[in-house]
Amino acid sequence: MEIFLIKTLQFFMAISLLVLLHEMGHFFFAKLFGVRVNRFYLFFNPKFHLASTYDTWVRRLFKMKPEVVPTKDVTVIDEDGKSNTVKEKEYVGTEYGLGWLPLGGYCAIDGMIDETNQKLSEETHPWEFRVKPIWQRLLIMVGGVLVNFLLALFIYSMVLYNWGETYVPVSQMTNGMEFNEQARRLGFQDGDILLGTEDGMFRKFDVDVLRTISEPHDVIVMRNGVETTIHQTEDLSLLDMLKSDPPFVRPCIPAVIDSVQPGTPAEKAGLRKGDVMLGINGRDVHSFGQLTDQLAAIGDRISEMPADSLAIRRVTLVYERDGQRDTIAATLTADLKLGFSPVYPYKSITVEYGFLESLPAGTVYGWDVLASYVNDLKYVFTADGAKSIGGFGTIGSLFPDSWDWHRFWLMTALLSIILAFMNILPIPALDGGHVLFLLYEMVTGRKPSDQFMVRAEYIGFGFVIILMVLANINDILRWLGYM
Repeated sequence: MEIFLIKTLQFFMAISLLVLLHEMGHFFFAKLFGVRVNRFYLFFNPKFHLASTYDTWVRRLFKMKPEVVPTKDVTVIDEDGKSNTVKEKEYVGTEYGLGWLPLGGYCAIDGMIDETNQKLSEETHPWEFRVKPIWQRLLIMVGGVLVNFLLALFIYSMVLYNWGETYVPVSQMTNGMEFNEQARRLGFQDGDILLGTEDGMFRKFDVDVLRTISEPHDVIVMRNGVETTIHQTEDLSLLDMLKSDPPFVRPCIPAVIDSVQPGTPAEKAGLRKGDVMLGINGRDVHSFGQLTDQLAAIGDRISEMPADSLAIRRVTLVYERDGQRDTIAATLTADLKLGFSPVYPYKSITVEYGFLESLPAGTVYGWDVLASYVNDLKYVFTADGAKSIGGFGTIGSLFPDSWDWHRFWLMTALLSIILAFMNILPIPALDGGHVLFLLYEMVTGRKPSDQFMVRAEYIGFGFVIILMVLANINDILRWLGYM
């Protein structure tokens, strides 16, 4: 429960910050060009009975009405038939508030057809969005996306400035790497060290390595001390590579015990620091990865014969201690763990950045993240890709189990880039839809009719809601074990 609360708090902190700053981007350009903003809300505030009760309850705490000021003289007739001259009053400021539905936010701009469904009168006013030049309207519409993208670059820069960049250089993984059957068919061999391609050398082992290998490349590896080129001519699915079990490639980590957790099967069996695992249930293992593969195979057997799970979890282990081989028995935990950590043989390096150095480095980092994200969107249109789409649960699960500001800010920056890109898609009801119609107006010299804009907003908003529902259904199905 504690982990759930920590993840949830981080998720809402990140989303609230990003939505608030996104809407402030629209707000800033609207005010800059003299456009009136009627309401500025974090989260949505659709009206029904319970929502109205909430609205009344929080009005004093979270809602700020703009000042009411007199605007002009009007004549009114009272109940006795007498005429009186009074000052007509109008809200000329912005109403700020906190909505009850945490699915986004909105900035209600006067004279604009958007998700707030305001009705436009035939009479226009100089403070309305619709009367402003196209270039000003474009800046107002891209303001949110611009803020989110620049915010991501700034966060990445400050992360590099504060924490630096820590990683293990691929070239230092001297124990080599292990490859699955698909990789071996392409020409890779266990023990190879991935160095790079004709386009450049790999710096660190991460998803970008797989992304590069998934495309046709001449991959350079170190094999038995000699640089060897593997001609990879196939287009591979990055999604399949990430989901494959055993993994397409992983660093080879010796099966040497570094520490044993108290009360675990490893401790009960007598294993201790420095022991070298050599086999399990009669099968040799030469690395920690191969040991985990055998444990996964045991899990497959249990899924086929759940009634015999306890018997299947009883395993025979072969290990070496001080040059002597020995055999012991152990019973795995319900989640098929032995309870020890291996020795990690590679030393990481940390690249530190000064403030001025961090700005271009963070910009390059953020741009690479955006390019990778856009490149991977092609998988969304496949059957497996559609199943991989996640909603709030998936996003929340990406945050760390414990409070870690470094990972929190990296995740916030990634979400900021995703929010910027998704909002600029040419879908009505999103910023990109408005930009599309403004570009149409710029090219043709004609505005789409208000009726068309209203219908487009409904269609676009419906499409976004459907996507959101499907993504969260995927989360529920994964939680129930159906995906």
